[in-house]
Amino acid sequence: MNRAAPVAPPPSPMRLLAAPHRLLFFVGASNVLLAMAWWAAWLAAPHLGAAFPQPATPAGWLHAFVMQYQMLPSFIFGFLLTTFPRWMGLPDIDRWRYAPVGIGLFGGQVATLLGALGWDVGLTVGLWMTVAGWAAGLATLAPLLWREAGATWHARSCFAALTLGAIGLAGWLAFVLGLASPSWAFASIKLGTFGLLLPVYLTVAHRMFPFFAANAVPGYRAWRPLWLLAIAWPLLLAHLALELVHAYAWTWLADLPLLALTTAMLWRWWPRGDKPALLTVLFAGFAWLPVAFALYAAQSLWMAATGEFALGRAPAHALFVGFFGSLLVAMVTRVTQGHSGRPLAMPKVATYAFVAINVVAVLRIAAELAPDPMRWHALVAAGWLVALGPWIARIARIYLSPRADGKPG
Repeated sequence: MNRAAPVAPPPSPMRLLAAPHRLLFFVGASNVLLAMAWWAAWLAAPHLGAAFPQPATPAGWLHAFVMQYQMLPSFIFGFLLTTFPRWMGLPDIDRWRYAPVGIGLFGGQVATLLGALGWDVGLTVGLWMTVAGWAAGLATLAPLLWREAGATWHARSCFAALTLGAIGLAGWLAFVLGLASPSWAFASIKLGTFGLLLPVYLTVAHRMFPFFAANAVPGYRAWRPLWLLAIAWPLLLAHLALELVHAYAWTWLADLPLLALTTAMLWRWWPRGDKPALLTVLFAGFAWLPVAFALYAAQSLWMAATGEFALGRAPAHALFVGFFGSLLVAMVTRVTQGHSGRPLAMPKVATYAFVAINVVAVLRIAAELAPDPMRWHALVAAGWLVALGPWIARIARIYLSPRADGKPG
């Protein structure tokens, strides 16, 4: 008699509470679709002759805030709430500590976008929910820093970036509540890029990428001296300071050393010989960082020579879409495969997402030089949905399902 194959349990939202990355990555995946659907619709409406609500806050600034303080931090907190205890040899974090982070960041973004669509109070409600989620995350991670026996500098670097992010969030809050001038919103956006996201991405890459390569490529020697981070931090803060005072003609003073530093890191880290695709995409995504700094430096030097801001937002979007976007796909896929009991291999849908988001990045950079850039901006925003939609559907189902190997977590 043939036995019937076991029936897999149906997806359940309750499984999101089984591990920090499950909840926060699910929130982040949902936030990607919501954030880019609104932005694509807002950009496309004028070209389609359609009326679309205009938020009380400038839409471009609101887009930057949502992406830097709600969408990407959902993934960042999911990763750090999982890895901090493991880096430090401490017990895993209880669900009652990380659940408020996910609720705050998801509810905060939903309310914010409802505010952008006409429910004006949603902008304030969403901001307070986001602040609550951030506060819960910081309050959970901070005690781990003084409970560990030694000093995990990668954890301290990430926490310093999250603290700067909290300062940027406070600046945005002051602006939205009418307590500060628009310059505070501008500073918040710049702080989100060079004080929060870049330091976190660089720190995680420094900690994890050589480690992953050493585990997958025979004979690979991990190279990750801490002086790389010690040099990167002041250079990033120098670029930030120059942008805050609108000294764009002088950012090359930080951009050229950052170009040299990140190129050296990519060269030393890149594994020679055969390597799995899941590892290759990490370094291919990292390659966008020296490209971004090359564009920043070129922009700055050209402005110093001619006074023209010739490349517009092209350097920023090489960073946002190319570096942040492609590494989001690469790193989240890696963590999802490993923590769901699946093989450490690159699924086809993830390969599609990675290639597609790189195409989107190239198009967004080229859009700055197009005769009708706003039309291209709308197409590129929709491109995020086309590129990441199938991948998000897959990983979301994984977070709602039991581990493939039957283990807890």
